[in-house]
Amino acid sequence: MAKVELGGTPPRRATLVVDDHPLVRHGFALSVRELYPGTEVFEAGSLSEALEILRHHPDLGLVLFDLNLDGRGGQQGLRTMVEALGGAPLVVVSASDSATDIIESVRAGAKGYILKTASAAVLEHALSLVLSGETYVPLPRTALAGAATAEPSRVDLVDRLTDRQRDVFNLLLAGHSNKEIARTLGVLEGTVKVHVRAIMQKLGVKNRTQVAVAAARAGCFPEEV
Repeated sequence: MAKVELGGTPPRRATLVVDDHPLVRHGFALSVRELYPGTEVFEAGSLSEALEILRHHPDLGLVLFDLNLDGRGGQQGLRTMVEALGGAPLVVVSASDSATDIIESVRAGAKGYILKTASAAVLEHALSLVLSGETYVPLPRTALAGAATAEPSRVDLVDRLTDRQRDVFNLLLAGHSNKEIARTLGVLEGTVKVHVRAIMQKLGVKNRTQVAVAAARAGCFPEEV
């Protein structure tokens, strides 16, 4: 099985695209092949077919998984696939921009969530983040509006941050990786990591997705992200 470099990360093995709509499935498969020439891409039209492919190819490096597989809510199927993968990253692809679907998918173990209406550039950016060990979710207010609680927090989270941390915070919400933030701000990537850890500590969260959800709940989402 051919090994390729995905998103600048160490060599990864084959990709599996799982979607019950053949044209959509084939479109994602073609996109992966264009982004990472030479990689082997398998296609599955159902969860059972996906699990069968996984049994024959247990060293898969990436899975794109339709959340609404077979026209049903796919959280249980998602959990089954994540458990079977045993650590390889799974990225949900879905037509739903529901904050509930996004948050529950990440909680179930998905390392990314890509809308089917997204552009090829977004797909490339999302896969690059996921394959470098980070999590990608769509972060605009339209996607996270449903994350707001019935009684939104009155605390302005941004006031807890230093000026530089606010710069990093805004770029985090825009979905940028640490490397991209470092390039934008003209600092070392290690410095960005220190700021990200400090931001998470101040907001009382554990990962980038929780930063975005905390921002949406507090009503302090930047005007432009």
